[in-house]
Amino acid sequence: MTDEFERWHGFPPGANEVRLADHADQAAARTLAQAGIIPADLVTFYDTIGDVTWADVGNGYFVDSAGDVLLRFKQYGAVDVSADRKADGLVIGSNGGGLSYVASPGGVIYRTRTASLDEPELDRVADDLRQLLELLERSLARFVANGEPGCL
Repeated sequence: MTDEFERWHGFPPGANEVRLADHADQAAARTLAQAGIIPADLVTFYDTIGDVTWADVGNGYFVDSAGDVLLRFKQYGAVDVSADRKADGLVIGSNGGGLSYVASPGGVIYRTRTASLDEPELDRVADDLRQLLELLERSLARFVANGEPGCL
């Protein structure tokens, strides 16, 4: 993607990487797991992957580090993800356009409709982390092929 980026867009690419997890990432994921507020597949993900930064794919796609997820949770708490306000999710990333991705305790991934997390309106985008990652992969492939990432 970055080989042709500057020719297509007229400026050099920014950060576009999948960073491997370090000890701090793994420790933060364990803390989230011990608190019982993170889906198991996300803990497994954070054992290997530190974060995903694709700043130049559309507006950008970001899967935050476990440390960032933990810090946001400590500062702002969880996000209500159910109609009855009995299930709390964690913000795990964003699309670079101000919308956030929220993981429910059961693993379903939602995207906010607006930048506000106070009383968010959510759309279900993936049944689990694996499906979200597959959708991200398809967005990257589309972007490389034709410059359009889709609407994830």
